[in-house]
Amino acid sequence: LFPESITTEQQSVVLVKRLLAISMSCITYMRGLFPESSYGTRYLDDLCLKILREDKSCLGSLQIVKWIQGCFDALEKQYVSGFFHFFNGTVTEMYQFKFKYKKKVPQMDICSNRREFVAGLCSRDVKQASRLLLRTLYLLMQDLGPLPNDITLSMKLLYYNHVTPKDYQPPGFKEDGSPGDLLFAGDPINLRVGSVSTDFHLMKVRVTTEKKRVRRADSNLIEKNGPTEISHQGLDCEEEEEEESTGINLQTLAFSQEEVVGPEKKRKVSEPEKLPLNGRK
Repeated sequence: LFPESITTEQQSVVLVKRLLAISMSCITYMRGLFPESSYGTRYLDDLCLKILREDKSCLGSLQIVKWIQGCFDALEKQYVSGFFHFFNGTVTEMYQFKFKYKKKVPQMDICSNRREFVAGLCSRDVKQASRLLLRTLYLLMQDLGPLPNDITLSMKLLYYNHVTPKDYQPPGFKEDGSPGDLLFAGDPINLRVGSVSTDFHLMKVRVTTEKKRVRRADSNLIEKNGPTEISHQGLDCEEEEEEESTGINLQTLAFSQEEVVGPEKKRKVSEPEKLPLNGRK
């Protein structure tokens, strides 16, 4: 599933794209959006992963695959920070994927316990963090109560200001026609799924859903004081937050040492055509 080595920018891009695709596949599968025929099966250790594929008998899954491919284009160009959500008039459930792009700097080689500075995070630890993120996401999806029967799935992409051309739109996307605040239904709860850091990328995943839909959740995942109104600016601003503990000391230390590119982001927002999901499996 993941590159054998994650020491180049291209290998890092491949890892992040696969993490994004697997995560979105997990969400759509565990939330019961598409039939079994829309997924292939892969294994990550003892974890059975369901991966979206182009199922011509299911137009909804075909559309999601196109969305993911559009995200890949913006990710490769280092333009994007994105999220997508279900809504029924108001936002019902939201999954936020945040991306940062780094300049590579020397870091301590903790894997071999050497006291010298070398270039690179250990591929072994990056893969371990990736497994942990996917496992946490799967466990969280199992604990969420069902969605309403009639919902619409949408995706919105936000961009970094200094690199994104004003007229840029990923394949399958258009300029967002309603860039105002998003009103969340009910009493929201924010759940931090995790993050994966390589020498070139940082990817974070967060879930926001109605509190009543969470049957049980690890208290370490819960963020307090969740907003009921979500502005595009709030979703896209730089966060001064402490990184969640993943049990991997290298990840935490390396993050404190790396130089993360964090320019001011523009309020440019893209969206594809919204996808009604009536009569789900």
